[in-house]
Amino acid sequence: MVDVFVRIAAVLSLPRSVGELYGILFISPEPMCIEDLMRKLRISKGSTSQGLKILRSFGAVNTTYVPGDRRDFFTAESALRKIVSGFVNEQIRPYLENGKERMARLEDLAQAEADNAFFIDRIDRLRGWQKRANALLPFALNLIKPD
Repeated sequence: MVDVFVRIAAVLSLPRSVGELYGILFISPEPMCIEDLMRKLRISKGSTSQGLKILRSFGAVNTTYVPGDRRDFFTAESALRKIVSGFVNEQIRPYLENGKERMARLEDLAQAEADNAFFIDRIDRLRGWQKRANALLPFALNLIKPD
């Protein structure tokens, strides 16, 4: 089961530890603390902390209170829609937003080129792709039914 999430992490260009952490939390019936995760996966505290930080930023893990214990414990979020929404908002939307600024800079550079018609055409194509991606994201998220 953990290998499934390691492969998904690789496809998304995320560190292997992110897939391992989510996978072990996904199959664990009980919340786990950092020490449990480190021991179970045989990874460093730094990899564990960084992986949990990434997963929390997507909303893929939740911090859980365990009575009588001061440590943080974690559980996996099992709602696909929430995880995908978090990933889109954390990774994809900022990229698309930065793209607007980059397009403006590219356009300025293209104006300075002698054969700028070619470059302006390419920039217009990129702008169209960006516009479609922005329009597609909300639609794609709506296709994922709430759990």
